[in-house]
Amino acid sequence: MLQIEALLRRHIGLEATAIGPGRIRQTIQQRMARRGLKSIAEYEQHLYESPAELDCLIEAVVVTETWFFRDRAPFDAFARMVTETWRPQHPTQTLRILSVPCSSGEEPFSAAMILADAGIAPDAFQIDAMDISQHALTRAARAVYSNNSFRGANLDFRQRHFQQVKGGFALNPVLRRSVSFQRANVLDAGFLASTPPYDFIFCRNLLIYFDRFTQASVLAKLHRSLAPDGVLFVGPAEVPIATRCGFTNLRLPLAFACHKSASAAGRRCRRPPRSTASPGPLDGGAGSPIPLVRPMLLPQASTSGPHRDAAVLSYAHELAASGRLEESAALCWRYLQRHPDCAECFYLLGLIQEVNHDPQAIESYRKALYLDPQHYESLERSMVWWEQQGHPARANVFKRRMLRLAQQRRRENRRDSEPLRPE
Repeated sequence: MLQIEALLRRHIGLEATAIGPGRIRQTIQQRMARRGLKSIAEYEQHLYESPAELDCLIEAVVVTETWFFRDRAPFDAFARMVTETWRPQHPTQTLRILSVPCSSGEEPFSAAMILADAGIAPDAFQIDAMDISQHALTRAARAVYSNNSFRGANLDFRQRHFQQVKGGFALNPVLRRSVSFQRANVLDAGFLASTPPYDFIFCRNLLIYFDRFTQASVLAKLHRSLAPDGVLFVGPAEVPIATRCGFTNLRLPLAFACHKSASAAGRRCRRPPRSTASPGPLDGGAGSPIPLVRPMLLPQASTSGPHRDAAVLSYAHELAASGRLEESAALCWRYLQRHPDCAECFYLLGLIQEVNHDPQAIESYRKALYLDPQHYESLERSMVWWEQQGHPARANVFKRRMLRLAQQRRRENRRDSEPLRPE
């Protein structure tokens, strides 16, 4: 078993403790049963002899969980930076964007949609999307998605950019052609070695599964591949990793965005602080604490209803994404007065509290999970919270729940993508 874990570490940089040795052991046993092999030694030998089986094992171990506009704030910040800063400074250049790992395409297509909605023509930008999973890339190239890929309060983009077809929703062909997919491994020595620099790179929720050496190696490659004024978007738990490895936090609330540090290319990661007594803020926001008081009730307007409620919650997300955290928190409290069973609102409130160093954040995530045990983002933030508090056992509870949920949804996606059989 240890030899197979080492093999996975060499090929994809996977740290077994990041997803749990039990999860790897279970997957290996499933693959052994599929191949009719009875011993670990036989399966290990089969992996060395069969690159196809190694690919199958990697596919089974690397469980992806993604959807359109996952964490909306980074995409809103991306669109603002493009329209307000990048485009005026580069009026004739083609905007270059990288999404890695791109999984089944939801992230790069989200970037394409938000650029189109911002008035950027598809021929004015180029999005390269890369992943190690051939199965995920096949789904991405097909660009037909089930309901699982559409989450959150605001799904207006689905009406603008998708057409309902048998088996789900098909993306507009123009936007589909704006993304170029290819199979790639971030651990390969030649990864991005010969590509022109990118203006924006999305590399979110990948680094947390690597050991420190692999994190530094991958970030060095991204640093070299980012334009001097480029921006790197990482996952919520990855900003401290990036800032130790040659990047500077842009401190955009909830965007998890970094600039490259010109003098730090390829340097070794600094050691993290020893103290884990309290978690660091999600985005390092400075300033006085946000007064999270409960204001007046929302007015009982005649326009109330599901559409108005969705619009209010969407506006609360927009306020937070634009840095108006106090207003967003106040709106969350007002919304919860009328909708005390809204898991998404408790999650957003938890994010704002976490940025504000408020220990009540974990309580907000707990309430979100009580209302919706499958709220993936709340599971993820709870995992990170307890890791930062120095309680790995508690963090692993949420990590295991995330993996089970991701496995379940992957099975559902595969069923949805299978062609209908004639009766």
